[in-house]
Amino acid sequence: MFHLKEKTIEVETIYEGRIIDVTLEKVRLPNGNEGMREVVRHSGAVAVIAQTDEGKYVFVRQFRKPLERTIVEIPAGKLEKDEEPLETAKRELKEETGYSCNNIEHIISFYTSPGFADEIIHLYKATELTKGKQHMDDDEFLDVIELTLEEAQQLVNNQEIIDAKTAYAVLYLQLL
Repeated sequence: MFHLKEKTIEVETIYEGRIIDVTLEKVRLPNGNEGMREVVRHSGAVAVIAQTDEGKYVFVRQFRKPLERTIVEIPAGKLEKDEEPLETAKRELKEETGYSCNNIEHIISFYTSPGFADEIIHLYKATELTKGKQHMDDDEFLDVIELTLEEAQQLVNNQEIIDAKTAYAVLYLQLL
């Protein structure tokens, strides 16, 4: 596999933002030639499959500007500096849905778009939920909905669930 590695020669940060940074990286290709890579740098994120005692799953409906539409997703959010993914998962679940949990377990971590970004999402499953009050960010507007697995599958079919993390979560639940 080492024969496929690209050696970084030079890195230029071309954008620094609140959520992402973008670098332009000159690399030495496996054949000895040089190439350029545009790379989106992201601190990572968490996503939570939250299951109620009644066997329903907690989702959020929100408008996503890059898509210019409202979609249904599992609760998720960005890792804060020096925050452990488990703590982020608990925090985001509470902020977005109002639910806290007595049981939470890590399922898997995966990269969202490794062709151009280093974002990793840590997926958790939360159970033994207690309903509370949402504490959303000032620029965050969403509705909390509870769905059966069958209803979530229908939203995948209707293309209301179209993001990778949520589709992955629904597939995971189908395979249980």
